[in-house]
Formats: sequence, C-alpha cells, structure tokens
Amino acid sequence: MATLSVALTGNPNTGKSTIFNELTGARQKIGNWPGVTVDKKVGYTRYKDRAISIVDLPGTYSVNARSPEEQIVIDYLMNNKIDLVMDVVDSSNIERNLFLTVQLLEKGIPLLIDLNMQDEAERRGVHIDVHKLEDAIGMPVVTTVGRSKKSTQKLLDVFTSTVMSKYQPSQIVKDHIAKVEAIEAGVGTEEEKREAIIEARYALIDQIMAQAVDLSNVGASKSEKIDHYLANGFLALPIFLLILYAVFQITFTWIGQPIADWLADLITVDFYDWAGEALTAAGVEDWMVSLVTDGIIAGVGAVLSFVPLIFVLFFCLSFLDGTGYMARIAFLMDPIMRACGLTGKGVMPLMMGFGCGVPAVMGARALDSEKDRMTSILVTPFLTCGAKLPIMALFAAMFFPDNAANVVFAMYIIGVVMAIVAAKLLGGTIFKGKGSTFLLELPPYRIPDMKTVLLETWDKGKGYLVKAGTIIFAASVFIWFLSSYNFDGPTEEMSESFLATLGGWMSSLFYLQGFATWEAGAAIISGILAKETVVSTIGILYGAGDVDTDEIEDTAETMMQTGMFTAFTSLSAFTFMVFSQLYTPCVTALGTIKKEAGGWKWMFFSAGYQFAIAWVVALLVYQIGSLLGFA
Repeated sequence: MATLSVALTGNPNTGKSTIFNELTGARQKIGNWPGVTVDKKVGYTRYKDRAISIVDLPGTYSVNARSPEEQIVIDYLMNNKIDLVMDVVDSSNIERNLFLTVQLLEKGIPLLIDLNMQDEAERRGVHIDVHKLEDAIGMPVVTTVGRSKKSTQKLLDVFTSTVMSKYQPSQIVKDHIAKVEAIEAGVGTEEEKREAIIEARYALIDQIMAQAVDLSNVGASKSEKIDHYLANGFLALPIFLLILYAVFQITFTWIGQPIADWLADLITVDFYDWAGEALTAAGVEDWMVSLVTDGIIAGVGAVLSFVPLIFVLFFCLSFLDGTGYMARIAFLMDPIMRACGLTGKGVMPLMMGFGCGVPAVMGARALDSEKDRMTSILVTPFLTCGAKLPIMALFAAMFFPDNAANVVFAMYIIGVVMAIVAAKLLGGTIFKGKGSTFLLELPPYRIPDMKTVLLETWDKGKGYLVKAGTIIFAASVFIWFLSSYNFDGPTEEMSESFLATLGGWMSSLFYLQGFATWEAGAAIISGILAKETVVSTIGILYGAGDVDTDEIEDTAETMMQTGMFTAFTSLSAFTFMVFSQLYTPCVTALGTIKKEAGGWKWMFFSAGYQFAIAWVVALLVYQIGSLLGFA
C-alpha cells in the first residue's frame, strides 16, 4: 500500500510542531527547503501497517507569499500531491486562526481542520460546536490536545480513515470564493482589491463564528492577567533583563560552565596526556604526536568543551519559547529594534550572539523580510560571544586590575553599539528599502512540552556541533602546521615559524593602533580561525604556556613577569581589546554566514567590512587616547 502523505499547516504557536513531534518522535529529518534557509521537517510513522509521511510546514499567518515561509507553504500545497492537509487551529483563538483557513479554502485546498488546544479553549470559556463548524465550512473537523499522547494518537485513525473526496466547501464558502474571484477580475487598484478581499474574508469568518462558536462566557484569560505584570510598560523591561541574566547565569555559571570545565579537563588534560603517552609508546614519530595532541586534540577539544554551553543555552531559549514568553520579548523590544533598523523579532538572534555567533546567525532564519534577515546576519558577529570573553578577561586583568569588570563591560557595550550602527548603515545603503511589518500574535502562557523542547535543543545543538567540529578540525591542523614549520622544515622556535612570518605581515597594519608586533599579528590571525585560540596563542608567545582561561588572574600574574608589557601599554592593550571585539568573525561563523546568506560574496563581505570597521575604530581609540595623554 502506498505511503500516506500528510501536511501540517497553521499559524505559529498553535501546537503544530508539538503534534508533529508526538506523531513522529525521533523518526524525523531536519533540513532546509530547496533554495532557502527555512527549516524543513519531515517525519515518518506507521499505523495499522500503513506507512505515513508527515511534513511540518512553517507556521504562517497567511499565504500571500510575502515571506519565505508563506511562499514555501503555498508552493508546497499547490505543487505537490498530498493525501491530507491538516490545518491546525488554536481553539482558544479560533477567530484569528480562521483567517488562514479561509485563504487555503480560496486556493481550492481541501482541509482536515484540527481544533487543537481544546483544554485552553475550555478554560477560557470558548465553546465550539464541532458539528456546526463542519456544516459551516464543509470540511471535516477533529479536536486534539497537542501535548496529550492519547489525543494525538487518535489523529492516526483520522488520517487513515478520512476520505477528503467526500467533502465539499459549504455554500457560504463557495459564495465567498466566487465573491473573491469577482473582486480580482473587477476594476480598481491592487490595494483596493486587497482591502476588499480582506473585508470579505472577515465577513465569512463572522458568519462561521456566529454559526458554530459561543464566546459569551469568555473572560480575562490567565495569560492576560500574567501580562499585566510581565508585559506592562514599567516592569516589562526589568523583568526581561532579570530573566536574561538568569539564562546567562544558568549557561555560563551554574550548569553549562561546570559541565564544560569537566569536559575540557577530560579531553585536553586526561585524554591529551593518554594519547601522547600511547602514541609515544607505540613509536610514532614526534611530529605526528604533536599533530594529534597539540593540533587535533587541543583544537577540537576546545570546541567540544564549548558544546555544553551551546546545548544549555538552546535548552533555556527553547524552554522560554515553549512558555510563550519569547513572543512577549519580541513585542516589547520592537520599538527599540526598529530604531536600529530591525523589528522586534530581531532581538532573539542578537541575544544568541552573546553565547555564540554560529547559532545567532542561524537564528536570523526566523525574521520575515530578506532585509531584516541579511542585516541581522551581518551585524550579529559584532557582539561579545563566549569565545571573545577570555580575551577581554585576560587583558583587563593584566592592564586594568582595579577596573577589570568595568573594562570588560565596556567591551560588551562597544559590541552592542557597533551592531546598532552597522544595522543602521546597512539598512540605509546595501539593504535600503522597506522592512517587514511586525505581525505578532501573543500565544497563551503554558507549561512547555519537554519532548518538543528537547528535540529542538538537540536539533540546534547538533547543527552547531557538526559545523564547528569540521571547521575547527581543519583550523587546528592548519594553525599547528603554521606554528611548527618554516621554509626549512620543522622548527622548535616559534619566532621562526610560518606563523611568525604571517604575524609580522599582519602586524604592519597596526602601527597606528599601537600593537605592531608579530606576536599580536599572529594572535589576530589565530583569532580568525577561532577566537578561543587568541588567549592561548598569546600565552605561548609570551612565555606563560598553555593558558587556562578559568585561571585568568594567575595567567595575568605570570605574564607580568614576561616581556608582554614591553609590547603593550594600557592604551594599546585597550585598543587591542576593541579590535578583537569587532574584527572578522571566526571561520566557523564565516562558514555559517556563507550558508545562511547564500554565497561566498556575503562571507567575504562580512570578513572584510568587519575588519575595516574594527581597524578604523581601533585607530580612533588609540589616536584619540594618545592625544588625551593616556599613552
């Protein structure tokens, strides 16, 4: 028997993805739709010996093809042979959700209508007569509670027993479709026709609501009561900052960092020593031992030890999204983000940028317009990611011991300010044009579905692990080769290596910034490969050995006894920090930019324009600081 194909469509926050995850579990594949970066989710299941393929289409409010999501939904539904299209409707907000339903019926798409979140509708006092709704629309209707395994499993019975050819749109729906066709064929401007069609859609929705839905007992919802505190004008922003602070504490202090430290010790200490001893005992050549231990294990190990932070951060963000609070953040930040040339949705990719630029760039997929998406991709790397923090902490501890916290905080502010400035510049030049309208429906607060949260965490974390691991592996081997060889062959003097030569060439660019040494140039080059390597490169070059970024103060004290102070003054050190904060993203982020932006052009543009901005800002910092007597 042929595989039954099912497509799930509906507004965002209707529980569509929860149903998809319940039905398919781990039997799903995540990719991208051809030509775009929007997630494509396809899952598989079996029921009564029937194979069922389920596609979770992107959540959308309409099918007017104004965004990649809308284009994907309508293209897929119109151009593919699908046995069953299920429109997932939030029962507690049925009037708003029926707008998409009506548009799909206008396109001649037969629908199975799923009234999901029935429990929330009942709590709100929304009563829907299923039989009257079927009569009003002319399509079959089923009810579910998305997080209930029993409820979603009954959908399999519906999928395998529903014959859509038996159903025809009701008379009022047919009359509406004829009216829309008459409007489109009539006289008037496109804007006038669009407004007339929208008016006709709401008129039909009013008819359906009057026939099948009773809202007489609806009162203030629990979500509205919570929003009185969490989304009011005075308390909303402080509460958001506290929640954000808690997320970063969980990620970088309480849970994520301890796991990362343990993993780092396991890989870069225990496994490093064991591998070196085992290879030596096996008679392996010294250069191969060095490549495996100093190159591959040390380099890839640094990335693997960072993975717990990524997974914990994504878990926290997915959990918050499941509660419904993330939509409130976008709503609250919209006025501020519009001043930066983006919409409220743009705040989430920027927030991720404080953890790692890779998922932050990937997070721009959620933005509606191409202008917003590209702008977000190109400004997010200015922010202080976790890999930049050790650079700031080390230099602040060495050169500004009495004001270290303030100096590190200043780097964060500089990153945010430059992201805002760059967004305004890009929005007014390269991506000049009208941005997206900000249409946002606030979902009700709810307890997150942990299965969905864990699947989303794994999906996003796995993507980072694969991309970072492959690129960092190559970068680790490359940086090892540069630091261990010169034109005469292997060398034990790093000052005579390829890395030193390249560092000398790079340093010639920074005479006016105050750090024109080959060591600084080498650190900058290594930072392009991976920002994590800047601190360890500086430590090795200045005689402190392999730097433990968890013991920054001890490292700084060790370096005070070396020649580092002869290479940097307080002003040039601060300037180096500013440059490190702003310059070219690491190769992992650049590779992600290439994929998400759609080509090598944008990757090279990102690398070049950020380097140029960092160079100019560092020049201004050093020269103005010198004029003011700080040198």
